[in-house]
Amino acid sequence: MPPDVVDAATRSRMMAAIKGRDTKPEMTVRRGLHRRGFRFRLHDRALAGRPDLIFPRYRAVIFVHGCFWHGHDCPFFRWPKSRPEFWRGKIGANIERDRAAGTALRAADWRVLTIWECTFRGKTPEQHEAALDDAAAWLSGSSGEAEIRGDNNGAG
Repeated sequence: MPPDVVDAATRSRMMAAIKGRDTKPEMTVRRGLHRRGFRFRLHDRALAGRPDLIFPRYRAVIFVHGCFWHGHDCPFFRWPKSRPEFWRGKIGANIERDRAAGTALRAADWRVLTIWECTFRGKTPEQHEAALDDAAAWLSGSSGEAEIRGDNNGAG
């Protein structure tokens, strides 16, 4: 296993600077859905998992997940080579917490959409708009749980 290219203090500072809210993918979703006429609340602590966007009128929530932090099975996710047991535990706990939050929200009669970061990475503005159209169609529809990912751009 190759050593890290930066010292531990620098790596710690770099990791601490990673945002958990108002990320680029989240802002893309927020702006796109607002432009389409949807109004929402943000990060309600009263709801399981603290969803990124809450649409009370539609009884729906949207999570915008980063592929790395939530262990998505896409080309943008790779297990780190350093401290593998730490990362497997951390990312595994995130995945389990996501599952539990989804289950609790569905039990409380909320519809849940997960939009993955890979939906927007390396894509054209037209592909972004298509994904946002899929999210808007899901919000206006009646299906329960869905996800939009970079490789299928379809809520369903």
